[in-house]
Amino acid sequence: MGSKPWLQPAPSYHPLETYWDTEDDAPGPRCAHTLTAVAQTKAHGPRLILFGGATAIEGGASSPVPGIRLAGVTNSVHSYDVLTRKWTRIRPAGEPPSPRAAHAAAVVGTMVVFQGGIGPAGHSTDDLYVLDMTNDKYKWHRLVVQGQGPGPRYGHVMDLVAQRYLVTVSGNDGKRVLSDAWALDTAQKPYAWQKLNPEGDKPSARMYATASARSDGMFLLCGGRDTSGTPLADAYGLLMHRNGQWEWTLAPGVSPSSRYQHASVFVGARLHVTGGVLRGGRAVDGEAAVAVLDTAAGVWLDRHGLVTATRTTKPQTEDPSLEVMRRCRHAASAVGVRLYIYGGLRGEILLDDFLIAENSPYQSDVNTPVLTSERSSSPRTNPLTPFDPLTPDNGSQSPSSGGLSMDKESMNRLVEASAAEAEAANAVWQAAQTHAASPEETSVAAAAAAADDNDSQAADNHSEGSDGEGDVRLHPRAVVVAKEAVGNLGGLVRQLSLDQFENESRRMIPLQNDMSYSAKKFTRQKSPQGLHKKIISTLLRPRNWKPPANRRFFLDSYEVGELCYTAEQIFLHEPTVLQLKAPIKVFGDLHGQFGDLMRLFDEYGYPSTAGDITYIDYLFLGDYVDRGQHSLETITLLLALKIQYPENVHLIRGNHEAADINALFGFRLECIERMGENDGIWAWTRFNQLFNHLPLAALIEKKIICMHGGIGRSIHLVEQIEKIERPITMDAGSLVLMDLLWSDPTENDSVEGLRPNARGPGLVTFGPDRVSDFCKRNKLQLIIRAHECVMDGFERFAQGQLITLFSATNYCGTANNAGAILVIGRGLMIVPKLIHPLPPPLQSPETSPERPPQDDTWMQELNIQRPPTPTRGRPQPDHDRSSLAYI
Repeated sequence: MGSKPWLQPAPSYHPLETYWDTEDDAPGPRCAHTLTAVAQTKAHGPRLILFGGATAIEGGASSPVPGIRLAGVTNSVHSYDVLTRKWTRIRPAGEPPSPRAAHAAAVVGTMVVFQGGIGPAGHSTDDLYVLDMTNDKYKWHRLVVQGQGPGPRYGHVMDLVAQRYLVTVSGNDGKRVLSDAWALDTAQKPYAWQKLNPEGDKPSARMYATASARSDGMFLLCGGRDTSGTPLADAYGLLMHRNGQWEWTLAPGVSPSSRYQHASVFVGARLHVTGGVLRGGRAVDGEAAVAVLDTAAGVWLDRHGLVTATRTTKPQTEDPSLEVMRRCRHAASAVGVRLYIYGGLRGEILLDDFLIAENSPYQSDVNTPVLTSERSSSPRTNPLTPFDPLTPDNGSQSPSSGGLSMDKESMNRLVEASAAEAEAANAVWQAAQTHAASPEETSVAAAAAAADDNDSQAADNHSEGSDGEGDVRLHPRAVVVAKEAVGNLGGLVRQLSLDQFENESRRMIPLQNDMSYSAKKFTRQKSPQGLHKKIISTLLRPRNWKPPANRRFFLDSYEVGELCYTAEQIFLHEPTVLQLKAPIKVFGDLHGQFGDLMRLFDEYGYPSTAGDITYIDYLFLGDYVDRGQHSLETITLLLALKIQYPENVHLIRGNHEAADINALFGFRLECIERMGENDGIWAWTRFNQLFNHLPLAALIEKKIICMHGGIGRSIHLVEQIEKIERPITMDAGSLVLMDLLWSDPTENDSVEGLRPNARGPGLVTFGPDRVSDFCKRNKLQLIIRAHECVMDGFERFAQGQLITLFSATNYCGTANNAGAILVIGRGLMIVPKLIHPLPPPLQSPETSPERPPQDDTWMQELNIQRPPTPTRGRPQPDHDRSSLAYI
C-alpha cells in the first residue's frame, strides 16, 4: 500500500454572499458587545441579536495618556434576519438593562439572557435581564433570583449547559480576577444561583476568556488573561453528571496561540476560536488568527490559509486572507455551519464589518488520532466544497454552491429545524410560567440543539514520518463517549486515565467448540458496476441508520453473489499477512451489532470521502457475523467498503467466519429468516466461501501484529502465518490456523506458559512469557487481538505487550460491556476510544438499533440456548454449559 498524504488539519471555510443594510439600522462600529443566535419561530426566521458594547474609543497614540479607553457604551439592540439578511434596530418594551460592555449573554429558545458587564457608572448589577421574543414581540424582563449570586463582574462568560443550567464562570469583580463557577437551574423555581465546586482539574483565575456550550451539553472555557495579565492557551470542559456532581476536564493539547478578548463558538463538535490579543495588546495574527478545537477528536486544529470570509462594509469588499481575523473584543455566533462575526477592535480602529464564514463539518481535513500537543510540520491544503448539514447523510456530498449563499431548499430546511427547536424550548418556558412566583419573573427554559455533530474526527499531531519511526506507545488517556450526564450526550467525548478502567481486566472466559467445516463451491460471476455503491449509500448512515421495519434484507442472493465475487478478487491478490501503514483504526469483534458499528463511525469518523478515509486506514479483526441482529448489514457493508477503498479498508478472518460456527450461532438463521430459505441458504454458503479467502493477520509498520485469536502454542514466527495458503477451510487448516483464530491469553500476567482453554479440547491459553518471546523473536512491540469480550472494550496483557479489543457493546444483550476501537497515529501512539451500551428502549425497538421487535425472538432464543461466556472475574454459572456455548 502506498504512503498516504499527510495533511495539516484545517476546517473548510467558504465565502458567502451577504448584503449590507443601507438604512440606519446597522449596528455601526462597536466592540465588547454580544452576538447571539436565536432559533426560528412560526412568526420569524432565525435571528442574530446584537446587544450593548462600546461605540467609540478615547485615547490612543495621539493622547497624552497611554492606551485607549472604551466610550459610547450603549444598551441598544439590533436584530439580523438570517433569511432576509437585513439588520433592524429594535426597541423592546419594558425596562431595559443599563448600558454596558464586556457583559455575558446566552440564548434560551426565543429568549436571550444578559448578565453583568461594565458601563459609564461602573459595574452593572448582577441581575439577569431577559429579552423575550416570543410571538415576535420584543420585551425586557428582569429575572428575580433568590439568594447570593455571582455578583457584579465583567469580562466573564455565560451559556446554557445541558439544556437546563445557566452557567457563568470567571471574570473580574473590580478587585480581582475570579476563578469561580455558578449555575442556575432553569427547571426549578424559585430561581437561585448555586456556587459550584466541580471535581477534576480546575481552571485558573481568568478574565476575557470565552466559553460556548456544545449542543449536547458540554461547556467549554477557552483562553483568557490570568491575574498577572498573561494570556492563556488552555481549554477546560465542564459537564454535569446524573448524580448532580459537576466536573472540569482539561482539554488535550494547547491552542496554537495564547489569547484573550477573542471570540469562540461551536459549529457541531468544533469550537472555532477567532482573533484575540497577546501580552501587551498585540493582536493575534497570521495562521493563529483562527484556531479550532475538535472536541470529538480531542485535538486542536491549525488554520493554514483556508479562511475565506466575506466582509460586508460600505462598499462591499472581499478579503480572502487571514488579515480580516486580526481583531479583538468582537463577537461571534453560529447558525448551522455558518459563523457570523461582527465588529471588534483592530489596534485603534473600531470595526463595523460583518464577517460570514462557513465550515463544512462533513468535509474531513485530516483524521489521524494522536492526542498530543505537537503539530504536524508539513501542512498542506485540499479543495473542499460546501455541504448542507440538514440533508440526511448518505455518504455523498452536495454540489458546490460556488461560494454563494445557501439555496432556497436548504434554507427552508434550516427554518423548519430552527422552528422545531424554538417551539420545544418555548413549551418548557410556558410550563414554567404557569408556576411563576410573580408576574415579573421570567422563566429561562431549555433550548434544543441546532448543530449536527457528524464532524471529521481525530487528528494526528506528531511530526514523525509515515514510516512510523519511534516506539509503539499506548496513550495514557482513553477517549470515552460519556454515558452519565444530563441531556442528550450521545456525542460528548471525554478523556479518562487508563488507571480509571476498573473493569479492564474482566473478559469472557471461553468454553469449548466444534471445529468441523464444509462448504459448497459456486461459480464466480462478474459483478456489475455500482452494486457496492448502492450498499454504501443504503447502509453507511452513521447518524441516521435505523433497522428495517420488516427485517427483509434489501439484497437478493444474486447481488450477494456479485458482491462476494468482487471482494474475493481483491482478497486473492492480498497476502495472508497484510503489510499496513499508520495512521489506522483497529476494530475488534462486531458480531452483527451493526448499530454499534454506526455509533463508532458516528463518534470517531467513518470511511467515506465525506469522512476520513483519505487520511486514515481501517482494519477489522474478524467475527463480523453471529450473535447480533444485523450480521447481513455488517458483512455486506464491510465488503462494499473493501471494494470501494481496497487499499484503505482491511479485513482479516475471525473464528466465526467459518460455516460450522456461523451455522450454529445465528448467521445462517438470519440469512434464511431475512432472505427466504432458498436464497438465504445460497447467500450464507456464498459468504462462507468468501471467508476462506480472507487474510489472517496484519502487520502495522512492522512493529504491531494484529490477529483475531492469538499465538497459542504453535506460532513462534510471523513467517508461519505468511506460509498459510488460501483459500483454506477450518477442517483443512493446521494447528497454526487453530491457534491463530481460537487461542486466548491466560487469566492474567501471573499465569505463564500454556494452559488448557475452556473453549474446548485441543485449544490453549498462552501466558505473558509467550507474548514477550514472540515479540522479541519477530522484533515486534505489540500484539493486538480480538476474540474475547472485555468489559471496557480493551484490555492490556503481558505488561502492555498485548491488547485485547472488542467493539460490540452489551454483548448478547447481557454483558453490559463497553465497545472500543484503537486508533494508531503516525507516531505509533495508540488511543483507545470507547462507546458505552445504549440504554434499553423505552417505547420502540427503534430507540436502540440492537433491540429486535417484540415478536422477533429467534436471535434471543438462540443466545439463550448458546449463551456467551461469563466475564472474567465473575463466577461460572452452576448449570452445565454445552460445548456450543462459546464466543
